Amino acid sequence: MEATTAVKTKWKIDPAHSEIQFKVKHMMVSTVTGSFDEFDASVEADGDKDFEDAKIEFTAKTKTVNTRNKDRDEHLRSDDFFNAEKYPELKFTSTSFKKINDHEYELKGDLTIRDHTEPVSLQVEFNGKAVDPYGQTKAGFEISGKIKRKTFGLKWSAVTETGGVVVSDEVRLDLNVQLIKQ
Repeated sequence: MEATTAVKTKWKIDPAHSEIQFKVKHMMVSTVTGSFDEFDASVEADGDKDFEDAKIEFTAKTKTVNTRNKDRDEHLRSDDFFNAEKYPELKFTSTSFKKINDHEYELKGDLTIRDHTEPVSLQVEFNGKAVDPYGQTKAGFEISGKIKRKTFGLKWSAVTETGGVVVSDEVRLDLNVQLIKQ
């Protein structure tokens, strides 16, 4: 009896319809939102039914970090944070993508920032598939999770005169992703 091999379906991120954002507490009283303006991702799934066990590769150019403040962005590109000159990309490679129900998945993988690679777990909401007016099949996802920035070598810290931290260690990740079937 021969084993059947599932057909692999390949997807690419649509950067025009995707957002890669992070949020971090500043002075512990407000939240600053940042994004990456240049990123890429590919997904390889078994068949065309759903995305369970899909293989996901994602990269973002650290020099494109954008918080809508030039001075802060330059600081984030420096060795205090991303060191964009020495480490031009951050990278995520999935290790599992498990379906919880029709619209929810758990995504696990290895995130590399600078020269630190750590396992992360993310929650994924699958928003469905649709065919656009040009005949392209699209799939939409909302991805969220939290990481500790110091774990990845982003250790810059300062303390306010009242003893509070200027930038929190916890970083929320919020990704809105649209994929295009290849």
